[in-house]
Amino acid sequence: MVHIQHGKSMNVKNESQVMEFTLSGIAYVSHWKSLVFTVFLTIFVMTILGNSLIVLVVRLNISLHTPMYFFLSNLSFVELCYTSITIPNILSGIIRGSGSISFSGCIVQVYLITLCATAECILLVVMAFDRYVAICRPLHYTVIINRMVCAYFAIFAWLSGVLNSTINTVVTSNLNFCGSKFIDRLYCEVQPIVRLSCSDTHLSDILATLSAAVFGVSCLLFILMSYFFILLTILKMPSRSSRHKTFSTCSSHITVVILYFGALIFMYLLPSDSSSQRLDMAVSMIYSTVTPMLNPIIYSLRNHQVIGALNNMMRCNSSLKPSHVRRV
Repeated sequence: MVHIQHGKSMNVKNESQVMEFTLSGIAYVSHWKSLVFTVFLTIFVMTILGNSLIVLVVRLNISLHTPMYFFLSNLSFVELCYTSITIPNILSGIIRGSGSISFSGCIVQVYLITLCATAECILLVVMAFDRYVAICRPLHYTVIINRMVCAYFAIFAWLSGVLNSTINTVVTSNLNFCGSKFIDRLYCEVQPIVRLSCSDTHLSDILATLSAAVFGVSCLLFILMSYFFILLTILKMPSRSSRHKTFSTCSSHITVVILYFGALIFMYLLPSDSSSQRLDMAVSMIYSTVTPMLNPIIYSLRNHQVIGALNNMMRCNSSLKPSHVRRV
């Protein structure tokens, strides 16, 4: 009898070690296979081209070698990673008509998405701090935001992502899964996976709360505080044109913050029973696919320096083309 019980426990253990999840969101959108595939492919191409162009323009144009555009290029690189992690797997699932993903593949996706999400939160905070110093303390800007400080901020953002994702992913990967295998998403995230576990998730819940508090709530509060002081400084400016010009330097960042943190607040801070699973799935796609696609558009359309740099690059490329063919 003891031998039989031991065998059962071994079977349960083996079942929890070798798992294959099913992303039910992919099965749901596959009902409109051609349309959804076209939409996601368009988003993927636009995101890759747009963010790659931002990184390239900032890299090649000397006039954009400033802290603000350095952080913008880092943000664009994060968006490139975000999209490359999620959309190719979604497109593959739509083609196959199946949302199945291996346990190891799901854990890798969780790790990379958590890393990118954490790095993006920190970068948005750093960009808000950059605008605060530029507007509220302009005479000290070059001293406070120098090249070394920019490098430290960027390293801190990426290391924070690595640390946060490593801790959460290791704990999640050690959970036992012996019940439902269906994840109500188009890709793997920590929270939906933890809900499927049949073991004690107390530690995972604590880590998720700490992560949301440190990299979500505190980051948003810092951004709001920065813009509170920025707004006070702008209101003290004498002319309306100077107020409008100064505020326009922040408008792109404010738009991105509203889109990104608005989706995160909806997903992680509102009660889980306040929205349907399909709505949760749709909102999760906003900060993982839609926001990365819109970022280059928002920053290029609202930024005259970026538009000017793009025009200069196009003129240079056209001038390098041969104007005539040599006659023999």
